[in-house]
Amino acid sequence: MKQINLGGKIKAPAIALGCMRMANLSTNEAEKIVMTALEQGINFFDHADIYGAGKSEEIFANVVSQKAHLREKMILQSKCGIRKGLFDFSKKHIIASVDGTLKRLKTDYLDILLLHRPDTLMEPEEVAAAFDELEKAGKVRHFGVSNQNPMQIELLKTAVNQELLINQLQFGLKHTGMIDAGFNVNMTNEAGINRDNGILEYSRIQQMTIQAWSPFQYGYFEGVFLDNEKFPEVNKKLKQVAEKYHVTNAAIAIAWILHHPAQMQAIVGTMTPERLQKISKASEVTLTREEWYDIYLSAGNKLP
Repeated sequence: MKQINLGGKIKAPAIALGCMRMANLSTNEAEKIVMTALEQGINFFDHADIYGAGKSEEIFANVVSQKAHLREKMILQSKCGIRKGLFDFSKKHIIASVDGTLKRLKTDYLDILLLHRPDTLMEPEEVAAAFDELEKAGKVRHFGVSNQNPMQIELLKTAVNQELLINQLQFGLKHTGMIDAGFNVNMTNEAGINRDNGILEYSRIQQMTIQAWSPFQYGYFEGVFLDNEKFPEVNKKLKQVAEKYHVTNAAIAIAWILHHPAQMQAIVGTMTPERLQKISKASEVTLTREEWYDIYLSAGNKLP
């Protein structure tokens, strides 16, 4: 498995397992997917307190607690800040959320904590106080954010003492806004609209790792574009390139993300061991520049 340095600080696999859907698994099924991930060199597991209303973390813990030696081999990340009907970056909520996550995961610490979605009522000083308390207590080792633009991150940086290593953002072949705007600078077309204030370039300058979530989704959780008859051109191209490298179309879709020099980490959420095995082959594929652009264009994008 290809390794990257998250925020320049943490050695981690280029592909991580997102555990949102683990709430739907039995303990035996969860054990199979966790062990398959580890066998493929994927020791990074992404959680959030809202996944399955906490059940995803509990089921994961049922697996890991049965094999005590596994925890130190894993990088565990969780997210907090989303409550029913609102976002909450208050110190009280952050601390309570982490304590709940640690209890459900049956662990003493998180390797990484991300703030999940921006909270416009955020007071940076409250977040800083929460981070300081969590770090001092040994409950969280590293910090980051999710779905934030550069100025929101800069606002946080006015108060927090810890480096923000990660920004988790939606990115994939049918969600390419962060690179579309870069191609279409000073253009009046739809693709030229800069919706995230240059988050891709900002992340590279700041050495913040982008974690690409829902890499196979299109629209607002409308479904998966792979093998979808709505998108014949991109599927035709993915199949063609997949045949060349003797992998699946899903592996090529992930290889396309990993090829970007921003050194992103792809978060894949499959709970099917066989599918995870096939997706993991993406780290062994090095696309050519021509293939990367051909795939981008096949997804319906245009170059100016």
